[in-house]
Amino acid sequence: MQLDISDASLNVYESLASPVRLKIIRLLSEKPMSVKELAEHLNLSSPIVTKHLNKLAEAELIQSKRVGHQKVSSLKVDTIAIKFPREIYPKFKVHKTAIPAGHYTEYSVEPSCGLAGSDGYIGKVDNPKYFMLPERVEAGMIWFNNGFVEYQTPNFIGEDEHLEMLDLSMELGSEFPFSNNTWPSDITFSINGKEIGTWRSPGDFSDIRGKYTPDWVPDNVNQYGILKILRITDHGTYLDGQPFTDVCLEDLPADSNLWTVRFEIKPGAKKSGGCTIFGKGFGNYDQNIELSAYYS
Repeated sequence: MQLDISDASLNVYESLASPVRLKIIRLLSEKPMSVKELAEHLNLSSPIVTKHLNKLAEAELIQSKRVGHQKVSSLKVDTIAIKFPREIYPKFKVHKTAIPAGHYTEYSVEPSCGLAGSDGYIGKVDNPKYFMLPERVEAGMIWFNNGFVEYQTPNFIGEDEHLEMLDLSMELGSEFPFSNNTWPSDITFSINGKEIGTWRSPGDFSDIRGKYTPDWVPDNVNQYGILKILRITDHGTYLDGQPFTDVCLEDLPADSNLWTVRFEIKPGAKKSGGCTIFGKGFGNYDQNIELSAYYS
């Protein structure tokens, strides 16, 4: 589950602001439990436990079902990520470009694969031939099991401008036919032909609907990904603010005209679970792939 700090996320924060509900989450992380079992572990009455369970259910953190005469609850999510708004190095100027998910310039993909737009699928799914349809540029979500997609965008850094930092922001997930919330996949990033590093996506999520995913998309297929921010500096590369690899700006092959960005499931990847790229109009972030070149 992905959250921000808007009022829309308050119910989740409120549901977690309770020692009792945190204990319930810890107990349910071990196994699904009935109201009676939880009440015995917590030394509380069943009506009080039910109130706490209802709060967690309203926040979509747990789910319940009837098993005989008992109501059994289980966890619905296993990870919560929170995105804080921030201003990045305001003293630097920036050249920013947004690349639609379907605006790739090179690809080699294997099924399961496909493209989706605001009104439906683009071409036939699981057939790589349709990845070269002109209509691909309208895609807000693309997915593939093995292979790569590559994008190009202009490099606007001028001769009198010094590149200080390069940011790549995108919403990504794994790829599993329909969906699998626990389906790790090693997605490798490259810029200008230089491999930057590999991030392991934890899954292909459909536990809840994506905030911006169109209504036509079925509930049981990819709904959203995880927003990842890759930052390359003079002293290394960071992913979501944490040290990632030793690749520095000076390691990127120079191209005064273009930035070339590749997302790849490499042959022999330890976890070959595919890749889904969410663009504008899909997922939890209403954005395309964003490349920001900060300069002084």
